[in-house]
Amino acid sequence: MTSETTTDRLGPPPVAATSPRRLQLARLRDLALVPAIAAIAVVGYLVNPVFLSSQNLVNILQTMAEIGLLVLAQTLVLVAGKMDLSLESTFGLAPGLAAWLIVEPGVTHGLGAVPGWAGVPITLAVGAVIGLINGLLIVRFRLHGFVVTLGMLIVLRGLLTGISGGQTFFGLPTSMLYLGSTVWLGVPVSVYVCFALFGLGIVALGYTRVGRSLYAIGGNVDAARAAGIRTDRVLWAVLVIASMLAALGGLMLSGRLASVAAAQGNGAIFTVFAAAVIGGVSLNGGKGTVFGAFTGILLLYVIQNVLTLAGVPAQWIAALNGAIILCALIISRITSGRAQE
Repeated sequence: MTSETTTDRLGPPPVAATSPRRLQLARLRDLALVPAIAAIAVVGYLVNPVFLSSQNLVNILQTMAEIGLLVLAQTLVLVAGKMDLSLESTFGLAPGLAAWLIVEPGVTHGLGAVPGWAGVPITLAVGAVIGLINGLLIVRFRLHGFVVTLGMLIVLRGLLTGISGGQTFFGLPTSMLYLGSTVWLGVPVSVYVCFALFGLGIVALGYTRVGRSLYAIGGNVDAARAAGIRTDRVLWAVLVIASMLAALGGLMLSGRLASVAAAQGNGAIFTVFAAAVIGGVSLNGGKGTVFGAFTGILLLYVIQNVLTLAGVPAQWIAALNGAIILCALIISRITSGRAQE
């Protein structure tokens, strides 16, 4: 391996490239979806002027914020060269288990075993435990991440169905409602949380040593290990953080709906991968940015909102997500000369 190749593998993400021209191109690539979002917004206004109303825009951001945390979580995992399909089930099980322990007996299948204030800590703890189990199987026992998280997705979904009896948990405590129902200055708290975490993710991946380690591991884990990066520790941490982000996203949705459905999160992983791919995150690791993923999920939700205002049936919106992924792959091929991996 030449020194030039080693630098490419172990160096920081594209934003830190040494060539000024490459630096400018990387930044422009990050902004590639912004014109598309603006264009769709103009179309939305022409379709229905309600699109640009403050209430509708806040609604877009709030519904996006919940799944947005799943996108952020998956982006971190993908950059590190792994894949976590279980995030959508963690999105449902973590708040569901907290509700099961807190809700009083007689109200669905609650146990009433712990006080209401424990809802948030339990939700986050469940997310952390799921991440630790994934890390144990993937990092420690070297099992294939795709298969492990697929199995975990099925297990977690079954657990939520089992503890809920296939019903919806109601009567959630105030602590579990706060993030999804409280409004600050006309904007839900969940939107502030989403923006803050994405901002933290942008800084962490783009400007810190940990971020450079993630890109190095995703690009070539053996070379990263040879360079002195504690790859196993970093991967454990990423899997745990991703699961906790998924749990937090599920908590925000539960707070907005004041309930936890037995099917909460089912199918969300497709939207998550669509947003990541559209945003330029590679499925093979080592490429992509948090800001790109953010614009990806924002574009999807803006399009969905415009279609809804135009009266398009919901089932066509799901088909559109797949079409957008294919278009994103084609555009990536044309602009970079390489297919999105």
